[in-house]
Amino acid sequence: MNIDLSGKTALVTGSTAGIGHAIAKGLAATGADVVLNGRTKAKVDAAVAALAKEVPDGKVRGVAADVSTAAGCQALLAALPEVDILINNAGIFEPKGFLDIPDEDWSRFFEVNVMSGVRLARAYLPGMLKRNWGRIVFISSESALNIPKEMIHYGMTKTAQLAVARGLAEMTRGTAVTVNSVLPGPTMSEGVETFVKDLARQNGQSVEEAAANFVKQHRPSSLLQRFASVEEIASMVVYVSSKQASATNGAALRAEGGIIQTIA
Repeated sequence: MNIDLSGKTALVTGSTAGIGHAIAKGLAATGADVVLNGRTKAKVDAAVAALAKEVPDGKVRGVAADVSTAAGCQALLAALPEVDILINNAGIFEPKGFLDIPDEDWSRFFEVNVMSGVRLARAYLPGMLKRNWGRIVFISSESALNIPKEMIHYGMTKTAQLAVARGLAEMTRGTAVTVNSVLPGPTMSEGVETFVKDLARQNGQSVEEAAANFVKQHRPSSLLQRFASVEEIASMVVYVSSKQASATNGAALRAEGGIIQTIA
């Protein structure tokens, strides 16, 4: 399958590292004009430079804006009024017991993980509908369906993303615009790698042992039996962003290694 997104502009939020950067790299390789996003200009500039080396023929630029706030989203929209592909990847996670999660953490997680995508979709969807082509993808998580007891606030936001994406998909009926979610499982991004290294230090293990034990203890139903790579998640996102994925709409696409055991 030859995915060609030449002439399409793609915005990937939270793309200076991790899954977001891998998605941006994958989209750039298809010929899309890719816009990287992060909170600081220094990180965005560094990510743009790195991606330009990884995909020498790619069209890559960056916009620094904190999409966790309404003001940040407005700044991003001022710099980039229209896109053809919106990847809502910006997000945070933090293991914390339910009884220790204060109100402000619930609000912060909702603003970053949910409202960033809501605000940007609200701004970009009308143009996609008018042009009769577009892709919106929410990067959710298997935690949307298997709510983790160690971070219920995170799981709540991932479930909310599924609801928003499905509702938006209903607005695209009869058009060539699609809205979908992708659900990664444990993925070895930079943030997760730091988390695993901390576990390794705490338990006197190697990073490899800590990663394997995490999957066995916390995601025992995994068929993959390991952390996924960021490239494996990006491949799913690039496909659902493609012209070939025209019949995939309103879907929650699993890339979680078989952790979720239900078939619906």
